[in-house]
Amino acid sequence: MARESEFLTLDDRALRAVIGPNSRHVALIEDAFKVLVEAPGGGVSINGSARDRANARQVIESLAKRADKGAEVTEADVRAIMGTIRGGGVNADPMALPVGKRGAIVPKTNAQARYLEILARCELSFGVGPAGTGKTFLAAAYGASLLRRGQVDRLVITRPAVEAGEKLGFLPGDLNEKVDPYLAPIWEALNDILGPEDVQRRRDKGEIEAAPIAFMRGRTLSHAFVIVDEAQNTSRLQMKMVLTRLGEGARMVVTGDPSQIDLLNPRDSGLAHALRILRDVKGVGVLEFEAQDVVRHAMVERIVRAYDADAAQDRPRPDLEERAAR
Repeated sequence: MARESEFLTLDDRALRAVIGPNSRHVALIEDAFKVLVEAPGGGVSINGSARDRANARQVIESLAKRADKGAEVTEADVRAIMGTIRGGGVNADPMALPVGKRGAIVPKTNAQARYLEILARCELSFGVGPAGTGKTFLAAAYGASLLRRGQVDRLVITRPAVEAGEKLGFLPGDLNEKVDPYLAPIWEALNDILGPEDVQRRRDKGEIEAAPIAFMRGRTLSHAFVIVDEAQNTSRLQMKMVLTRLGEGARMVVTGDPSQIDLLNPRDSGLAHALRILRDVKGVGVLEFEAQDVVRHAMVERIVRAYDADAAQDRPRPDLEERAAR
């Protein structure tokens, strides 16, 4: 197959993003698509077969777009975009969110772009899947953008407190001090988006509220964006209770990883039950992330895949269950 070259013109910012620290991004692209990428000045040249060049060009153009929007481009971004293209997808035009400390916040994968579309379209959204897919961070970013634009009055964050067998009552401090350790990922996201001072100011004014799910009972949450995090650890009764807190002008997103249930009886998880009975209800949107959507360290995706494979082996086979019943 003939190998030819083509040249893409890039400005300095896009060029730095494409090349990456110590040419790491270029090396990843070359290894993935069997091309040669060089930067003679003013852009990059791609040498390889027509198909390989086309795939590499899509990655480079996507990275350049992220850089042009002021977003930081990391190795995780490169791997995510390459995974999308190798899977036959086309990287969607990023739906920009607020500008954080590391630049504009934009979806890094097609799955993240679809997730943001669901958040914008549906009153009740579910984002489920493995760790590292951005489901909680993007929910916080989207909620912060609504709050900052005045489209909601409050951002309410809640989650069950059942991790590692600990209960909130045994932790020192007031309610905020008890709850905050459980919500560290969300606080990190909000601090990155709004800044720590703005987050604290809004918390003091009641515009940002965090509480365990037990404190949601009896309330009506109007004109609020509600994030129910780690929802795999809610019971069915807790899930029904928190979902029915929605009031006028409110929206809710439920996030969780069904493979990490800490309940004594995993079958009581309210997340799987809610997904089963609400998936086709009007106004409900569901995005299920998979291992290839992980945007953390590349090792995280490999870890998730290994655990998924192990779980599949442990899953009872119907033919064996039938024999045992005889």
